[in-house]
Amino acid sequence: MKGGTVQINWHETKPVLTLDFHPTTGLLATGGADFDIKLWLMVCEAEKKVPAASYQSSLSYHSSAVNALRFSPSGEQLASGADGGELLIWKFHQVESGQAWKVFKTLSFHRKDVLDLQWSKDGVYLISGSVDNSCIIWDVNKGSVHQILDGHFHYVQGVAWDPLAKYVASLSSDRTCRIYAKKPQTEGKIAEKVTYSCQHVITKAEQQSSDDSKGVKNHLFHDETLPSFFRRLAWAPDGSFLLVPAGSCKLSPSSEPINTAYILSRKDLSRPALQLPGANKPIVVVRFCPVVFSLRGSNSARFFKHPYRIVFAVATLNSLYIYDTESIPPIAILAGLHYAAITDIAWSHNARFLALSSQDGYCTLVEFENDELGCPVALSDSSEEKNVPADPEKAQNQKAEEMSIDDVTVKAEVETDKPKEALGSKAEVQTDKPKEVSSDSRSSSIPNKPAKRRITPMAID
Repeated sequence: MKGGTVQINWHETKPVLTLDFHPTTGLLATGGADFDIKLWLMVCEAEKKVPAASYQSSLSYHSSAVNALRFSPSGEQLASGADGGELLIWKFHQVESGQAWKVFKTLSFHRKDVLDLQWSKDGVYLISGSVDNSCIIWDVNKGSVHQILDGHFHYVQGVAWDPLAKYVASLSSDRTCRIYAKKPQTEGKIAEKVTYSCQHVITKAEQQSSDDSKGVKNHLFHDETLPSFFRRLAWAPDGSFLLVPAGSCKLSPSSEPINTAYILSRKDLSRPALQLPGANKPIVVVRFCPVVFSLRGSNSARFFKHPYRIVFAVATLNSLYIYDTESIPPIAILAGLHYAAITDIAWSHNARFLALSSQDGYCTLVEFENDELGCPVALSDSSEEKNVPADPEKAQNQKAEEMSIDDVTVKAEVETDKPKEALGSKAEVQTDKPKEVSSDSRSSSIPNKPAKRRITPMAID
């Protein structure tokens, strides 16, 4: 692994607020406070320690800072969200001079800044989160609002779409994470509109006092004073779990809160199943590698029981940790790379590159050597399936739910829009005896290097 901060003029020295890799070509798109979207090509030079980026073109149309960029799964379209509620769909065109991206749709409804975006896996829908406290699901081809999700009471700073198309999730500075589930289709109604309803509102955890008195309820997430515009959450590529940043957890009623990110198992999205070790700074962005890898067999006591390894990146305000589902500690740490907050993370389609953007106006690029992260495997090939199910979507959801995750969390409370008689007034997470390794990992704080030192990242075995 090699990488570092690339000292080029990314966006006229203005903050770089978002980035994303094209799903097939590896082209990198960046958006900044200069109102522009810029396209870059990765350049690999063996003699250099840091990968380089070669400027290709600019997409100029926005009249305000660009906060979110996401390519559609097919790579034919690019969604861009900006301040003032601007939301555009760009479409790829072949022209005489080569290739070009042109504005295809303008999606108008948000009244204030758009902070995050995510496509549905089929590329038909898009979900956006805004400072107007709402999420909107868009029908991209029609260019119209499909559904408005307006349950949050403060800025929506992160949205995520389940790759199996059953759920969408949102994270807000109102200190809640909302899980929306697709409403079942009525039999016989072929053209019935697909909509989502709120299934869980994850908000507080209950800590039992030492004197066995009534437990104390603490918020699971940071409040609006978190010094970041973004709380970008993400689903695992197989849909087996959701990773939620901006966590703030107390290990005991009298202890100071620690910064963390929560893992919600698909089997029970009502509360966290795991939490990542505490970091010195709040976690603001998470992103999964699109490639999964074969197991290395190095840890028989791992929390995740997947037949493959999933790799994901977690960014605090000033550092980046890379984890996989087979190891407890991070497999790599990058620290001291930027003078200001990290704003977004992107993986290339082949897992060769990882990119970070920052408010200091620069981006960090990391290049992985062949098979450094592991031997890639196809999700469909990771387990044998002898029988072809009659309902592939239902089978996929069932298979993802069967990916077990060992619970090691404290009691958690959720709110729900369903009747309390059905789900109970609260959902509690409780284990008879927390595993020693999890207690150590949660309470230990991973040291960050001083923010104003630029260092070459190192892999940690």
